[in-house]
Amino acid sequence: MSDLPRKAVTRTAKLAALPLGFAGRATWGLGKRIGGKSAEIVAREVQQRTADQLFKVLGELKGGAMKLGQALSVFESALPEDVAGPYRAALTKLQEAAPPMPTRTVHGVLAERLGEDWRDLFAEFEDQPSAAASIGQVHRAVWHDGRHVAVKVQYPGAGEALLSDLTQLSRFARLLGPLVPGMDIKPLITELRDRVSEELDYELEAGAQQEHAVEFADDPDVAIPAVVHQSDQVLVTEWMEGVPLSEVIADGTTEQRDRAGQLLSRFLFSGPARTGLLHADPHPGNFRLLPPADVTAGEVDGPDHDLGQWRLGVMDFGTVDRLPGGLPRTIGDALRMTLEGDADGVYAMLREDGFVKESIDLEPEAVLEYLLPIIEPAQADEFTFTRSWLRSQAARIADPRSPAHQLGKQLNLPPSYLLIHRVTLSTIGVLCQLGATVRLRDELESWLPGFLPDCEPDEEDSAEEGTAVEV
Repeated sequence: MSDLPRKAVTRTAKLAALPLGFAGRATWGLGKRIGGKSAEIVAREVQQRTADQLFKVLGELKGGAMKLGQALSVFESALPEDVAGPYRAALTKLQEAAPPMPTRTVHGVLAERLGEDWRDLFAEFEDQPSAAASIGQVHRAVWHDGRHVAVKVQYPGAGEALLSDLTQLSRFARLLGPLVPGMDIKPLITELRDRVSEELDYELEAGAQQEHAVEFADDPDVAIPAVVHQSDQVLVTEWMEGVPLSEVIADGTTEQRDRAGQLLSRFLFSGPARTGLLHADPHPGNFRLLPPADVTAGEVDGPDHDLGQWRLGVMDFGTVDRLPGGLPRTIGDALRMTLEGDADGVYAMLREDGFVKESIDLEPEAVLEYLLPIIEPAQADEFTFTRSWLRSQAARIADPRSPAHQLGKQLNLPPSYLLIHRVTLSTIGVLCQLGATVRLRDELESWLPGFLPDCEPDEEDSAEEGTAVEV
């Protein structure tokens, strides 16, 4: 039997206790203040206890609870620093690990899905998992042909747990709102729930990962592990060494942070252009910074090496957005026109694509003023993503008294842009955690349709018409 609680009543009881815990800690804090402790010290203690309970429960339950925790983890940069501190350590735990399944459960799944002789497929198999995530855990092994592989085993009952958790969490989504200022948690939970069937389908995941692995096989900047074997609830891929992005965030040098941020931005925009797929789970646990072939991952803090040769390793393709034509051209056109100050053009495009409903009239100049601070990273040749910048953006949009808040409530996000929007915000959150200086404009010019104005080719260049932008 798995340690993933499968009875709905068990999981519901654990999740339902969270709001009661929040209320209890508020009462406890009031008592401490009456007893003479300063408000600042009490607030810190309450936040720490809240973080510990919230993310301990989300991590223990795995399933949809942990999935939500991971999705929220990239937004801690938006919190005021005195609030973010207590949450940061608890959030980071959700990016890399969770309590493992019992060994007998793992062996049972492998026997059921790969056959009773499953051990013959492996020269070696480590029973202790190397990582545990929301719906499955990963074991290191050696395939029968000598390749080092990662074996992803899905938790029994994961589908039921995902749906149950996300349904329950949506009932008290408002209580989670303060974790991410300016963001409505309920649509995020709904979107995660809508993706459950894809997340559980390892055949879909294997297909998406292999498409990326083939496309990026010889890429100097991005590495994707190839798929070795796939069956229902078991996925075997090549093993990937490297430095987890969470470690780069915590202890990396400025050069490592900048390199990781540049490559993450490049992958965000180049992936859809090259594969027609958008990797839609960009939390730090799914990325590695890979050293050159002559450097081991353990030397990350050792002698200086040419960081320009380091690559970004990308894992976990369980959730992707299928974009056959790449990212929508509307995004590039709107960004370009916003930077050009074309308020009327931007407004007309947003209305045509459903970002402004027909029943609402807005001032084009006000819309431009709302957008310009958000796209500030695209204005400069290079931009340093910081927690303070993200906090200022979150505060601007979250403050009910601000014009930006009022205008933001009137804008509409069409369903086809929901996942793109979440992935973009999540990636920005990770860049701010890294504190990376990134040449974002380079990536936009290279990969985002519409960002560069259309040019009429000269006659001698007509043969080149339609070719991709060279990078």
